[in-house]
Amino acid sequence: MENVRANRVAEQMKKEVGEIVTQEIKDPRVGFVTVTDVELTNDLQQATVYISVLGKEEEKEETLAGLAKAKGFVRSEVGKRIRLRKTPEIEFKFDEAHEYGNRIDEILRDLNKE
Repeated sequence: MENVRANRVAEQMKKEVGEIVTQEIKDPRVGFVTVTDVELTNDLQQATVYISVLGKEEEKEETLAGLAKAKGFVRSEVGKRIRLRKTPEIEFKFDEAHEYGNRIDEILRDLNKE
């Protein structure tokens, strides 16, 4: 039963964090970011927000640094938007699966050209 709630809160957080990151954060380091997934612990204390970023490796690192700096702001905004007893701690991570999929697509396209 608890997992259902965690999943529901994670989906809501994904939507809200996506909006906050794209519309509210003014940090120039934060480029074009897509929130791909949110994983919440069952006790709703920790949230891992998976992101995908367009750009070169250094731009991606800059974006992650900008998001890390804005973590407190994002958390307080989530707290205002979602009614929870305690807003989860947020950690941003790159969504490696998305990158991996793009890389496979690229390899397949290259193979088709040959």
